[in-house]
Amino acid sequence: MNIESLTIEAADPAAARDFHAAAFGPDLPLRFRTSDAPTEGFRGFHISLTMAQPADVDAIAATAIAAGAEVVKPVTKSLWGYGGVLRAPDGTIWKVVSASKKDKGPASRAIEGIVLLIGADDVLAGKAHYVERGFRVAKSFGRKYVEFEPAGGRVTLGLLGRKALAKDAGVPMAGSGSHRIVLNGGGSAVTDPDGFAWEPASVTA
Repeated sequence: MNIESLTIEAADPAAARDFHAAAFGPDLPLRFRTSDAPTEGFRGFHISLTMAQPADVDAIAATAIAAGAEVVKPVTKSLWGYGGVLRAPDGTIWKVVSASKKDKGPASRAIEGIVLLIGADDVLAGKAHYVERGFRVAKSFGRKYVEFEPAGGRVTLGLLGRKALAKDAGVPMAGSGSHRIVLNGGGSAVTDPDGFAWEPASVTA
């Protein structure tokens, strides 16, 4: 079981598609479709792009900001590496990060990994749901965090407590309404314990 792609729902999907292509390149496993479902505040997730070195983070962040991204947390060094948080014009929160604090060469803009991190109300309940669906656990820290094997998919799925994820994203925890994202994978439609919808990868956006 894996995530083959993500569908971002936006009031203007063409504009969302153009932004993401300009910001991060055209090759991310993203789809886009129209939604006017009410949404307010924190949507309960962010997507991380992991890169090899700070220069790559800076390069990606620069093009994203030039394309219209809002800076939520400026790119800087931290205890865990180097990175920052951006918000797309459609409201999707992106984290750009490298575990390295030092450059090893010229910037390549190469994206090494994509992680969808969901802010779970109950990490253990979410873990049980996904294990039952066929996901294999890669890392688990009790009620705090779980990460699943990507299993050939391009997107790694993780669950973190909602309060902790909002803090990581640099936004207030409060939020309601649509998540404005759909996970594509597997053979049937299902909704997880935190209200995130799955659709078969064969469903077109």
